[in-house]
Amino acid sequence: MSDRRLPTPERPGYALRGLQGVIIESLGRAIVAGRYAEGAVLPREDELCAEFGMSRTTVRGAMTVLAAKGLIEIRPKTGTKVRPRALWNVFDSDLLTWAHREGEAGGMMDALIELRQIMEPAAARLAATRATIRELGPLSRAASALAASVDDPVAYPEWDVAFHLAVYDASHNPLLARFGLLVADFMKIAFEIQQHGDHLTVDLADDAARHLRVSDAIARGEADAAASAMLEVVLDGKNALAAAIADAESRA
Repeated sequence: MSDRRLPTPERPGYALRGLQGVIIESLGRAIVAGRYAEGAVLPREDELCAEFGMSRTTVRGAMTVLAAKGLIEIRPKTGTKVRPRALWNVFDSDLLTWAHREGEAGGMMDALIELRQIMEPAAARLAATRATIRELGPLSRAASALAASVDDPVAYPEWDVAFHLAVYDASHNPLLARFGLLVADFMKIAFEIQQHGDHLTVDLADDAARHLRVSDAIARGEADAAASAMLEVVLDGKNALAAAIADAESRA
């Protein structure tokens, strides 16, 4: 599907690559998991240099990134402290990913599902009134690709993400487009959870048909129908995720 892949907006934040990325992810996951509690003072700069075997410049750069994510507060005299959870940048996709990897994403995902129920129908409604030919093409292609990928558990989630990003793009609202990137990471995690079992907890053919109804309503400029169809998509995904989590817990 490489020749048909939809372009996606650049993710906000920082690419967690290289030496600096090692420190960012290691400390970020430790903070999200609670191994460093709120108000805890992180190891001193020289201790982190020794622990990770990296330079002061690299460590300082990593700490700047963690501060930008709202996880820490850097104070020269009192040390670097973990900020209260309520002050973290919860719209940072890395935090959701780290929480999932540490088994701490339950509360964040519940809250995000609620927010999706509010935001995504609104995005579809706006798209129905604002989408241009430039946006309708990618949206239609993603909907068609979903229908063609119901037997491909690798391609389907990629096209599902592309579809939702296309809806956010068609809303012509830059803040919604940014929120769509967080939704994209949430959806990838949701599919990962669903695919851990022996079977998917969602009928992909039915799911593709629901997405097609969203696309058709947007193309026809029917705002109410687009919003209603998108809410159905979100609620179906919510139910499928809940079923997958329950199935995993019953087998644990």
